This record gives sequence, structure tokens and C-alpha cells, in this order.
Amino acid sequence: MTKYEDTRGEMEQEVAGCRALYEKKTMDYGTSWRVLRLPSLTDQIYIKANRIRSLQESGENRVGDDIRGEFVAMVNYAVMALIQQELEAQGGASLELPLDQALALYDKHITRILDLMMDKNHDYGEAWRQMRIASMVDLILMKLLRIKQIEDNDGRTQVSEGVEGGYMDIVNYSLFCLVRLAEERAGKKQNN
Repeated sequence: MTKYEDTRGEMEQEVAGCRALYEKKTMDYGTSWRVLRLPSLTDQIYIKANRIRSLQESGENRVGDDIRGEFVAMVNYAVMALIQQELEAQGGASLELPLDQALALYDKHITRILDLMMDKNHDYGEAWRQMRIASMVDLILMKLLRIKQIEDNDGRTQVSEGVEGGYMDIVNYSLFCLVRLAEERAGKKQNN
């Protein structure tokens, strides 16, 4: 097994957890998130990333929810944003999607994202494994500020890739962080 195959497996394991939560929440709430406009989804991701940064800087967590859940939420909100964008481009769809359609759309987008991540991972030589989680959170926040600027410009850009690439990068950085957190947990368990 090459290091890249191992990485794909690690990412797929983290995606499985994200997807399972997405499925359970869809079963509980339906696709009520479809009422959100793209800027609202962007802001939801921003709230999660900002909370992580705040916890990293203060070292204090009064709510008790761990940052793992925030990374999972960012993955799912970014995939929801990509789904929203696709459905809007097709002329919209009903707010309530059947569970099988909601899952099929999730799978379609997450597969594209993982394929892009593997291509980039190959070219960058797994540099993310040497990065600090705090640095990846900063990159997520930067991507979000760029997306917000593009949204404020009604989607017009001069040279940038647009919001779709930003959402995909947010998913990838969030997955990198989830893998790194899992590695840290496994290391702590081995050391205990």
C-alpha cells in the first residue's frame, strides 16, 4: 500500500463519519437546510471555523463540544453549499429532497472533492501532514473570507476560481484536520 492509498483510506473513514451524521440529521430534520441561501451556509461554516480558532487561542471550552464536531459540521455545510449551488444552477428544486436523493447528491460531491484532494495531495507530497491544525484553520478562515467577498460581488471574479473551489478546499482542510486529530488521539492512547 502506498502512502497515498493510506491517505485515501483515512479520508474515506472520516467522510463516512461525516456522511453518517448528515444522513441521521436528514432523517431527523429533512432537508430544511435547503431554505438557506449560499451566504447563510458560508456564514455557518465561518461560525464553526471561528469557534475552533477561538478555542485554540483561549484554551478554554465552556460549552464542552469538542472541535472534532466543528470540523465535521464544516465538511457537511460545505457539501450542502455545493448541493445548493448545483440545484440553483438547475433552476432550483423543492426544498424537501427525498433521503435517497439527498444522499446521492452528497456522495456525488464528496467523491469529486476526494478525487481533487488526491490529485493535489500527490502534487504537494502530503505537505498537510506537516502543517499545524491551527494553520489549516487559518486557511479555512481565509477561504471563507474570499468566498464572502465573491458573494458580496454577486459571484463576479477577475481571476479566482469562484466559490465552488473554496468550498471544496474547506472540505479538504477539514478532513485533513480530522485525520490529524484521529492520529493525535491514537498516539495518546498508545502512550497511555
